[in-house]
Amino acid sequence: MAAGGIKLKLVAMAQYLVERRLMDVSRRLRKTREELAIADEQLMALAEAADEARLRSLVSETPLAAKESQEAQRHADAMAGARDGLASQVKRLEHELDELLDKLVPGNAG
Repeated sequence: MAAGGIKLKLVAMAQYLVERRLMDVSRRLRKTREELAIADEQLMALAEAADEARLRSLVSETPLAAKESQEAQRHADAMAGARDGLASQVKRLEHELDELLDKLVPGNAG
């Protein structure tokens, strides 16, 4: 009977730890999704600015306009990279969340 009580305590402790981790991952996922939404908005604005700078460069054909166009495109490319990193992090956190949820289902704990 004592061994059964220890086993139940261990199962309860494991479930508690999974639930705690589940809350942590959920919080991180929510925050990362918010950051991704902001990055999407910033990327749209920077891409639009880069397009406008490119058009100005084509029309004016000056070295300064070409440099401004290149700089605007670099900013847009950097934001696209940051945005892609956040999107990857969201996918990773979603996968981790799914794995934790599977552990909470009886019979799925590995």
